[in-house]
Amino acid sequence: MQAGTVGILQSWVLHFSACVIAECCEEEEMGSSGCTSYALLLCALIGFCALNQCCGIGLEANLTAQLFVNASKVSARQIPQTLYGIFFEEINHAGAGGLWAELVSNRGFEAGGQNIPSNIYPWSKIGDDSSIVVSTDRSSCFDRNKIALHMEVLCDNEGPQICPTGGVGIYNPGFWGMNIEQGKKYKLVLHVRSLNSINVSASLTDSTGSQTLASANILASDVSNWTKVEVLLEAKATNHNSRLQLTTTQKGVIWFDQVSLMPLDTYKGHGFRNDLFKMVADMKPGFIRFPGGCFVEGEWLRNAFRWKETVGPWEERPGHFGDVWNYWTDDGLGHFEFFQMAEDLGAVPIWVFNNGISHQDEVETSNILPFIQEILDGLEFAKGDANSTWGSVRAAMGHPEPFDLRYVAIGNEDCGKKYYRGNYLKFYNAIKLSYPDIKLISNCDGSSTKLDHPADMYDYHIYSDANNVFSRANAFDRTSRSGPKAFVSEYAVTGKDAGQGSLLASLAEAGFLIGIEKNSDIVEMASYAPLFVNVNDRRWNPDAIVFNSAQAYGTPSYWMQHFFKESNGATLLNSTLRADSPASLIASAIIWKNMEDDKHYLRLKIVNFGSSAVNLKISVQGLELNSKSSSSSNKTVLTSTNLMDENSFAQPNKVAPVKLDLENADRNMDVVLSPHSFTSIDLLTVSTITAWIEGDDSFLRSSL
Repeated sequence: MQAGTVGILQSWVLHFSACVIAECCEEEEMGSSGCTSYALLLCALIGFCALNQCCGIGLEANLTAQLFVNASKVSARQIPQTLYGIFFEEINHAGAGGLWAELVSNRGFEAGGQNIPSNIYPWSKIGDDSSIVVSTDRSSCFDRNKIALHMEVLCDNEGPQICPTGGVGIYNPGFWGMNIEQGKKYKLVLHVRSLNSINVSASLTDSTGSQTLASANILASDVSNWTKVEVLLEAKATNHNSRLQLTTTQKGVIWFDQVSLMPLDTYKGHGFRNDLFKMVADMKPGFIRFPGGCFVEGEWLRNAFRWKETVGPWEERPGHFGDVWNYWTDDGLGHFEFFQMAEDLGAVPIWVFNNGISHQDEVETSNILPFIQEILDGLEFAKGDANSTWGSVRAAMGHPEPFDLRYVAIGNEDCGKKYYRGNYLKFYNAIKLSYPDIKLISNCDGSSTKLDHPADMYDYHIYSDANNVFSRANAFDRTSRSGPKAFVSEYAVTGKDAGQGSLLASLAEAGFLIGIEKNSDIVEMASYAPLFVNVNDRRWNPDAIVFNSAQAYGTPSYWMQHFFKESNGATLLNSTLRADSPASLIASAIIWKNMEDDKHYLRLKIVNFGSSAVNLKISVQGLELNSKSSSSSNKTVLTSTNLMDENSFAQPNKVAPVKLDLENADRNMDVVLSPHSFTSIDLLTVSTITAWIEGDDSFLRSSL
C-alpha cells in the first residue's frame, strides 16, 4: 500500500473513532469509565495501524540489498567528458521571451509577414482613431526586413485638436509583460524617420501606462533619413508586468523600425538572461545540442531554421515563423549566439542542421547540392579562418577565433523519410572531405540493428511512461561495442506520469541515466528534452526549467540531472547490486575530482524506484577511503512525500536535493534508502588516489 493510501486510511480511522466516541458518550450508553476504555482501545488500534503502515494488511519489513564496488584499475573505465549535456530547442518560447534577454516582442514589425497591411501584434496603439492612425508599409532601410511602422499623429500640442495628456503613440508589452527592476539600466535602440523634427517620449510603464518607471525624450531636428537612436533608461521602481511606450504630442508622421530593449546586465554582455543562464551553467553541461529539434525541420521547409538569416547585425535579420511550435522569432538568438552560449558554458557545441527535409516536404537527393553548400558555409562560419568568406562574418561579430565545433547532426528524426538516406550520404561525404575531423551523427537508431550507412554516432530518442523509461536502463547492455556510438539526444518521461514535472518522472529518468553511465563505453552523450518552458506558452510537458518574465524554478528532472554533473570525465568503477527486489534498484559508482577542494571522491548513485525502504549494505573493495574525515563525506537525497509532487513558483524547492552529513562513512557501511528516492553518496578518498587516476596503482595493490 502506498504512503498516500495509508495516510487516507489512518485519517478515516481517526475520524470514525472520534465520531463513535462522541456519539456513544452523548447517548450515555456507557459510563465515563466505559467511554474512556473504549477510547483507549480505539487509540491502540490507531497506533497499531500507524506502526504497521496499514490496517489489516500487516507489517512490511524493509527490503535488503548489497552493493559491491570493485575499485581495481583493471575494471575501471573513464567516462566521456561529454556524457551529460543539454539540448536547447526554440520551443515553449525558450529563447524568444526566455533565455534571450530581448524584452521587445516583434521588434521589427515583421511577424505579420512581408505583405502590407501587416499584423503588428503585440504592438498596440495609445490613443483613439481620431488622434492616431497606425499602419505598416515597406519603407524600411533594411533590405531583408522591409516592413516598418507608419504612425500618423492627428492631434497636436496646440490648435483645435489637442493631444491627450501623456500623448499618443504605441506600446509593446514584451513577452507577457516586461520585467523591469528598480536601479537596473535598459538600453533602448530604435530606428526612426520623419519629414519633420520629432519630440518622442520613450518610457517604461506598468501594464496600463499609468505608472512611469523610467523615461527619456528623443529630440531630433533632422531625421528625414532613417536614423539609429540609442537611449539608456534607468528604472526608478520595479514592475514584473511592464511595457515600453513611444509617445508624442506633436502632429505629423513618424516611422519606426527595429525597436530593441535589452537589460545591460546580461551574462557577460552576450545577451543571455542571467538567472536562466546560471541555472543552465549550474548543470555543468559537457555539450549543448542546438537549435532543435523540430524547430530545425519546420513543418514546411519555407519555415525551417536557416542559419544565414540569423547572423550579422541583429537589425538586418529577417526573423522567421516557427511553424512547428507556432510563434515568431526575431532570431536575435541565432547561429552565432548559440556558439557563443556553448563557449560561455564551457560546453562542446553540437549543431543540428536541416538536410532538405521538413515534416511535410522534402528535397530530392538529386537537388540537394545547394543545401549542402549552405551547411559547408555554416561550418566555415564556425571553424574558418577570420579571413575566409564566412569566417570574416564571424570575426566582424566579435569572435575572430574559430569556435570549437566537433559534432554536427544531419537532420532531426528524419530517418524514415523518403530521401533521408540519399541526402545523408551526400552531406556525409561532402563534410568528411572538407572537415574530416568533424564527427557526423545519423538520425537512424543503431542500438539494436546495425546501420546501413557510415556514421560516427547515431541518435536515440525516448519519450515514454515512467516504468518504460526506468526499464530502458538496460537498453544498451547488449549493443555492439564495435559500431558507432549512441547519442541519446532526447529523453524524458511524458504523459500522465510526468504531470508538469513530477518526482516519479525524475526517478525513472535517473535510473535510465545510471544505465547510460554504466554503458558509457558505447553511449557518448545524453541530454534531457525540452530544457525550457515559459509558463505562458507551454507547448510541451514536462520541461526542465520553468520560468516567466521574472521568476524561474527547476522541476525534479532538473535537480535529478545535478546528480550526474560530476560524471563527465570521471572514472567509472565496476559495481554489482544484489537485492530482494532487483527490478526496482539500480546503482553506479564513480571516482570524481572536486575542483573546489582538489580532492577525489567516490560517488555512489542509487535509485530506489520501489515503494519500500531498502537497507543497503555497501562494500568497497580495492580503494582506501579517508574515514577520519567524515565531515567531507555526505549523502544527498531526492525524494518527496508523494510520487506526483511537483515544484512551482510558490514552492520552487518542494522536490529538490537535500544534502546531509554521513557520519558512518567507511568502506563497509549500511545506508537506508527511502521509498521512491534517488540517493547520492560521496566518500572522500585518500590523497594518494591521484596516483592511481594518473596511472600508478602501486598503492592500490598494497591495500587489497
